[in-house]
Amino acid sequence: MSALPSDHIAPEARETASRERREKLKRFLTDWQAVTGLVLVVLFFASALFAPWIAPYDPNAMDIPARMSGPSWAHIAGTDQLGRDTFSRILHGGRVALYIAALGVSASLTIGLILGMIAGFGPRWLDNLMLLAFDAVRSFPSVILALATVALTGPSLTVVLAIVILTTIPSYGRVARTATLALRHTEFILAERSLGASTPRILLHHIMPNVIGPLLILAAMEVPVVVSIEAGLSFLGIGVLPPQASWGTILNEGYLVIRDAPWMVIAGGIPLILTTLGFTFLGEALRDIFDPRMGRGK
Repeated sequence: MSALPSDHIAPEARETASRERREKLKRFLTDWQAVTGLVLVVLFFASALFAPWIAPYDPNAMDIPARMSGPSWAHIAGTDQLGRDTFSRILHGGRVALYIAALGVSASLTIGLILGMIAGFGPRWLDNLMLLAFDAVRSFPSVILALATVALTGPSLTVVLAIVILTTIPSYGRVARTATLALRHTEFILAERSLGASTPRILLHHIMPNVIGPLLILAAMEVPVVVSIEAGLSFLGIGVLPPQASWGTILNEGYLVIRDAPWMVIAGGIPLILTTLGFTFLGEALRDIFDPRMGRGK
């Protein structure tokens, strides 16, 4: 029996791949959690990116006669104890959250990917050393680490970013290591090694494309964790410093006057809740579509 010509195989493969993509897109669009998560994530990005144009007031502009005013047409989320518009501060606080999430997640994903592949593809002693480092960082409380760092350097947005990157690297490193261990003894990797391919070439061209997918799904689910870390540190006064707006500082300021102006805490907590739900729903939907073995049994 003669083999099929290559010009017949390629169109069939492309058609199969196209059909699989359409099926995945259909599953995504028919999943209410996926659509809800996507809408919330898009809303988060849009409100943060366009905050200077959406915000009705300068987030730091004080209007003392209107201090601690309740929600109204002029201030839909009320004002704080200095008369600053809470809604405008929430929108600009989203820019801080987006900055920390974008830089923190991308940096920790990149570093974790590299370290995880090195651990999974390297010798046993290096693998054990990497695991020990991951466990040591993961077991150290982020708040204690932040307090120790702030005592030496003082509070700043740079400190928050450094804490976020350091404490989230192990999550990506462990996933990358596990995926690399599963691939290192496969036939195509052994064939590349027998042909004399260097370790960096194998990691870059063969291991990384097969590892990056699960890490991107993990990144989507790690964004609310990173945002919560930033908000928590700012709430404790060791993150973003006033007068810069942050969801954590808004919650901290609202907590001090919660009996007289409860709307500040409510307004500051809503974006945290919606962001967490959005990225969690989106991450779970992507995981179910691209890794059915870990799905919800649909």
